[in-house]
Amino acid sequence: MVLLPIYYTIKDRGEHEIVIQKSRFISYFSRATTEEEAQTFIEEIKKLNRDATHNCSAYLIGETDNIQKANDDGEPSGTAGVPMLEVLKKRKLKDVVVVVTRYFGGIKLGAGGLIRAYGGAVSEGLNEVGVVERKLMCVMHTQVDYHWLGKVENELRQSIYQLKQIDYLDQVDVQTYVATDEIEAFEEWMTNLTNGQAEIKRGEEVYLETDV
Repeated sequence: MVLLPIYYTIKDRGEHEIVIQKSRFISYFSRATTEEEAQTFIEEIKKLNRDATHNCSAYLIGETDNIQKANDDGEPSGTAGVPMLEVLKKRKLKDVVVVVTRYFGGIKLGAGGLIRAYGGAVSEGLNEVGVVERKLMCVMHTQVDYHWLGKVENELRQSIYQLKQIDYLDQVDVQTYVATDEIEAFEEWMTNLTNGQAEIKRGEEVYLETDV
């Protein structure tokens, strides 16, 4: 499977509540990498809010957004799930499921009001929960003799690369996060830095998260 070099998703599970015309709209968020995970989360929130008027949901899953669903859960067609899904798309998020629970306050909002309410609940909720950038990185292992450690560590800390950890073995193993499209440049830079005395190996690929 080819991994995306970079994408955006929510920071963590979370919830946020807004009140519109006496109706409570509570948005619940979670990451989901499969449709099964999304459905499980939706059922969890429905059980938590079994007395709610509506538990509307939307999710966007997959590298190409190939799995996307919207459910109005009894609200007029197109006034809840789709506006929620559109907010996720507009924010360019992936692998996210959201449920907006509504406790009716006695005042009808009309179709336009519902669309704004459900979209707004998701948008405000995302601001509260937070979004992260996930960038595909390769963990590069630079193995050098101990007398190189000071120079290598000092140069790394002043560079664009992010130091992961240092293992003190027979030789020092300096592990660095390097973007997949910068690996060759890193190898060349480190080779020059150590006068060709370093053994540079490519390790596992991982996603590094930073707040947006």
